[in-house]
Amino acid sequence: MSENAADQLFLGRQPILDRNQQLFAYELLFRNGTRNMADVADGVAATSTVIANAFSELGFVDALGTYRGFINVDLEFLFNDVIELLPPQSVVLEILETVPPTDGVVERCRLLKAAGFTLALDDVTQIGSEYADLLDLVDIVKVDIQPLSRIELMQLVMKIKPTGKQLLAEKVDSREQMEQCLKLGFSLFQGYYFAKPVILTGKKLDHSRISLIKLLGLIISDSDTAELEKALKPEPGLTVNLLRMTNSVGAGCSEKITSLSHAITVLGRRQLQRWLQLLVFASGEQAGTTNPLLILAATRGRLMELLASEVAMGDKALADQAFMVGIMSLMPALIGQPIEEIVAPLGVSREVHDALCGSSGTLGGLLRIAECSETGDLDNLAKALSTLGTLKLKAVNRAQTQALQWANSIGQDNAKA
Repeated sequence: MSENAADQLFLGRQPILDRNQQLFAYELLFRNGTRNMADVADGVAATSTVIANAFSELGFVDALGTYRGFINVDLEFLFNDVIELLPPQSVVLEILETVPPTDGVVERCRLLKAAGFTLALDDVTQIGSEYADLLDLVDIVKVDIQPLSRIELMQLVMKIKPTGKQLLAEKVDSREQMEQCLKLGFSLFQGYYFAKPVILTGKKLDHSRISLIKLLGLIISDSDTAELEKALKPEPGLTVNLLRMTNSVGAGCSEKITSLSHAITVLGRRQLQRWLQLLVFASGEQAGTTNPLLILAATRGRLMELLASEVAMGDKALADQAFMVGIMSLMPALIGQPIEEIVAPLGVSREVHDALCGSSGTLGGLLRIAECSETGDLDNLAKALSTLGTLKLKAVNRAQTQALQWANSIGQDNAKA
């Protein structure tokens, strides 16, 4: 049975960070699943359907948790009644740069502001006097730093700062840009410097001390392997270090590791307990903070695990391998090494290796789907789906929402810890 437009929802998100590079919010990438794949007669209606379904049927408010979602609003959608279905406390309405600051637009924004919505001005590269009334209503100004020189950016900031608006730097692609924006007084940041693996500098994998203690407790109480695997899945950094330990000379491992449960079995309870004890001592007394990229890695792993279950129902081995590929695919960003160097000493199975290093096989196809769903690349998402004929877009959206909810619960648990 073919999927209709209302069923073909697509939802992605990009992190927005604060000055300490901690997660502040997400920009939600809403699309109609048929766009770039089939004709859409009414763009506003399609967007309205996506948003309404995402916040009701998909329950994305739960997936956001304590974080807000930034949503792009064009001129037509600004005046659409569907916008009032959105929960004001959970979203920030981004007024696109294509929206003219007419009297009607200003009045509509004033009404939305009175209804409790937070407003942002999107993709700002210059501010003319005609924007004075609209600027007065918004809370956040998103500055597109890419086309601006250092001098131009400084002049624009000096113009906006006296208004008291919160400044968000978008399209931050390098450490140099990040540091410049920090000095200029930006408080929020968004861009590939934070979210695109090949640009990030290396960082030490961080582990929540409470997670280490919980795992150690499971080992001491002789919990079964399934429980240990469940406890490890929300901890991508620990998982990769476990694989390293399993394939170290001391572990004496000659087998190809295919899953977390396999790694736990090969390493053995005694070695695992010693390893966890060392990590507990090494973690110190300071509570760990949630790295947004670790949350992204956990989300991707869970998404791929769910999609693998759709592709081959009942094949637990494939689902386990998919989870491993998902979390490991972001390790270059987290530890600053090429994926080939990370994978080489781990002794993973050929299928996992080929997916990570060459995006090949079923696991490689699932990885491409996960990556496209995060960035909103619908053309390549369609191509990736076509390589896995049994997988439908509706299943991807359902799995993505479940993965986001699961990863969000991890972030909340770590925050409480």
